[in-house]
Amino acid sequence: MHLQIPHKTTQSEALARVKHGLDEVRPKLSEQKAEIHEERWDGDTLHFDATAQGQRINGTLQVTATDFVLDAKLPLMLRLFEGRIEKEIMAKVSELT
Repeated sequence: MHLQIPHKTTQSEALARVKHGLDEVRPKLSEQKAEIHEERWDGDTLHFDATAQGQRINGTLQVTATDFVLDAKLPLMLRLFEGRIEKEIMAKVSELT
């Protein structure tokens, strides 16, 4: 799955908002039967590996000067719901910008 979502802030502000959003969601993950296995920042790119609803998801989220660029590898079961997942991500990102 590839999403490129524009933001209306500076790159540093967008990066700070992503990190703050992750800090807020992290404590709620166990309630949603989700777990983060890897969360590593390499400059402005987050490398992640997580399990949600028993499905493993991994990829990167790059914060550029103008966009959030998400590249994620979805397992077959979740690919069936890719459109719905994209809409959920777009809604969450709109809260960040």
